[in-house]
Amino acid sequence: MKKLFILLSTLGLAASINAEEMEVVGNVASKCVVIPDTAGIYGNPTADVLSTDPSDGGVDPVVRFDVIQASMYKAKISYPIEFSESPTLNDIVNWTGSVGTSQVSDTSMSGYDAAKIEFDNVTEFSLTVAGSTWFKTESQADYGYGKAFPGGVYRAVVSAECIAI
Repeated sequence: MKKLFILLSTLGLAASINAEEMEVVGNVASKCVVIPDTAGIYGNPTADVLSTDPSDGGVDPVVRFDVIQASMYKAKISYPIEFSESPTLNDIVNWTGSVGTSQVSDTSMSGYDAAKIEFDNVTEFSLTVAGSTWFKTESQADYGYGKAFPGGVYRAVVSAECIAI
């Protein structure tokens, strides 16, 4: 009987053992960095047009992507389709634009423009080569039909993201 009591007591102690969980943490640093390079400026070649085209008095915004590890990221760049700041506008604004490479650190990147994917106002580039690539964004805003943009400050935003794939 005593042996049975000891056996049952030992089994009871084994069943009351506490367990703990521990967290495992890891920090990942992106191997792709997005850096604004040149601020864009809208030129106003005619009363109803704002354009970043240098021939219209504008400056194309440029963003640099620095990639440390090739073929692991894609660049996603969007030209503006609305103003983030403007005077009150009572007619529609028609937007057009494009995104392309303007400078590369490695000649192997020369195929980026031919392989880009475009949809709506978004352009995606597979960043298949390590190094730096500068992308310029052109945009143009045409106001209404035969209407002049009212005087004031106009701002729009180019979005540039580096997405892990």
